[in-house]
Amino acid sequence: MHRTTQTLTEVIPRKRVVWHVTDSWIGFVDDKSEWDDSDIVFDITAEDGKTAVRLTHVGLTPNVECFDTCSNAWSAYMLKSLRELITTGKGDLPRQRRLQQ
Repeated sequence: MHRTTQTLTEVIPRKRVVWHVTDSWIGFVDDKSEWDDSDIVFDITAEDGKTAVRLTHVGLTPNVECFDTCSNAWSAYMLKSLRELITTGKGDLPRQRRLQQ
């Protein structure tokens, strides 16, 4: 369905992690490389005694062909798999693959 190569470009412990997409292949769109040179940003903050993680895919805008599908997949990843990984130590990546197919 897709693959990406990412470089870790910024890490501020307990605050921010940034992945820079250096190469991508998105199989279900015309422009297979539309994620190239985009950034996936995780901002981490404390809110009401809890930890909040906000994901922003810089470059994934409504004019990008995969916007709807990719936005939905990111939401599922953040709300299901990442949450499970943080709270139980085990994420749900196979489910992510099914959601994207």
